[in-house]
Amino acid sequence: MLVKVLHNGNCSKSNAVLEYLDENGVPFEIINMIEDPLSVLELKTVLKKLNENVSHIIRKEEKLFLEKYAGKDLSEDEWLQILSENPSLIQRPILIKGSVAMLGRPVENVKFFIEQ
Repeated sequence: MLVKVLHNGNCSKSNAVLEYLDENGVPFEIINMIEDPLSVLELKTVLKKLNENVSHIIRKEEKLFLEKYAGKDLSEDEWLQILSENPSLIQRPILIKGSVAMLGRPVENVKFFIEQ
């Protein structure tokens, strides 16, 4: 089954997962979150597949988060809008296979995901 990878080309962990999939002959499709940001609806779909809430995918160590959003009490919908407009704040990579998804870190966890 094709694995979709929500990817940021500037992220070493994201690049490592692509390399792992390629080396292991796993068919995948790259979705560049920076060049083609996800809509709020797409983010909701990803969260449902992850079985997580929005706080699970926010990069809380990112400079933009620390400068602009740290300590703010925002709703799920407000965060979804922020992430749609600022895709660099989304954890990556996120792997999607059918109706399930996972954060692709550490790369060792990817092996179990693709074998299911």
